[in-house]
Amino acid sequence: MTTTPTQTTTGNGLKTWGLFLIPVVLLAGVIALFLVTSGAGLNVEPAAPIEGLSFERTILRAGEIEFHVRNSGPQDLTLAQVIINEAVWQFEVSPSATVPRLGQAVIHINYPWVEAEPYTILVFSTNAVPFETVIEAATVTAVPDGGTLLSFTLIGLYVGVIPVFLGIFWFPALRQLGPRWLMFLMALTAGLLIYLGIDATSEALELAAEIGGPFQGVGLVGLGIVVTFLLLDAISRRQVNVGRSEADQRLTIAFMIAIGIGLHNLGEGLAIGAAFSVGAAALGTFLVVGFILQNITEGLGIIAPVLKDRPAWLNLLWMGLIGGAPAIVGAWIGGLSYWPPLGVFFLAIGAGAVFEVVYEIFKLIQKDAAKRPMPLTLFAGVTVGMLLLYVTGLLIK
Repeated sequence: MTTTPTQTTTGNGLKTWGLFLIPVVLLAGVIALFLVTSGAGLNVEPAAPIEGLSFERTILRAGEIEFHVRNSGPQDLTLAQVIINEAVWQFEVSPSATVPRLGQAVIHINYPWVEAEPYTILVFSTNAVPFETVIEAATVTAVPDGGTLLSFTLIGLYVGVIPVFLGIFWFPALRQLGPRWLMFLMALTAGLLIYLGIDATSEALELAAEIGGPFQGVGLVGLGIVVTFLLLDAISRRQVNVGRSEADQRLTIAFMIAIGIGLHNLGEGLAIGAAFSVGAAALGTFLVVGFILQNITEGLGIIAPVLKDRPAWLNLLWMGLIGGAPAIVGAWIGGLSYWPPLGVFFLAIGAGAVFEVVYEIFKLIQKDAAKRPMPLTLFAGVTVGMLLLYVTGLLIK
């Protein structure tokens, strides 16, 4: 009997799949054995209940408080009692007071809260495990209507679009500078972005600590940074490999800087929108003013790679929109439907994008440094860039 090539290929494929499946089947057997023997004879049941509850959103209406919560523990959790400022209050839970693992629930309380007053809320499970959240300054929560969307759009314009474009308007003046100043501006851009990346990473890790164990906040931060860095690096290398001119490559880097800054401004918009949505209006105002001062330097960073060239005005327009407009989207999300794990991931993506752009800028600087070594200029630029954001950060933090 003659064996055809098709039969041989099919047989090899089945053999390969069989070799892959054998370890999986054996692993399933080991797990089953562990469960049947009650953890190899050890008592694997915890001595005390392990429960977790994450407060994802707080909504205040006249005479009402509503909490959107998620069970972040390893087992079902039943809500039993709510205490507001040391007083027990009746409450309703939908869809059920028993929340499955990773399930969501809405706690509704009829409570005569007072404008601008702080409130501490404790939610107890049936196992008497307390979970706390704080309303720092009570105010009616913004709802998604035309007026609210317009307000958050204006905040995004103030924070992102206008300052970035004001920085870009320096383009004609900066083109008159000599090689040393151009090197300084490139290094300053790198310093700005290094600081932004570190700041975004720090904020992402701080928020990651609050979102509950199952969401693996630190892992989510690492995933966002690494994947974004590698994706943008792959795009950059592909642009170089298609044989583009040096001017086109510098334009690509400028657009990548705009993307990195845009993703970072998305995180800034989230922070501002979330601050206004929970009633921290003073904090939100501080953030707006501080980010306006900070983001004008971001426009400068976007145009630094193309100061030698004459990019079309349409390219400059797109760079400004890419760098600034995400602040509008961030304000919408933060103010109207903020979800902490999403905030962590956005901040991590912004950090990864910024770090990759820094890598691209240093490759560009290295090319120029081969012709005109300027180590002190590089040092001064990076230092001044980081100090600029540190000083403006004093107005924000």
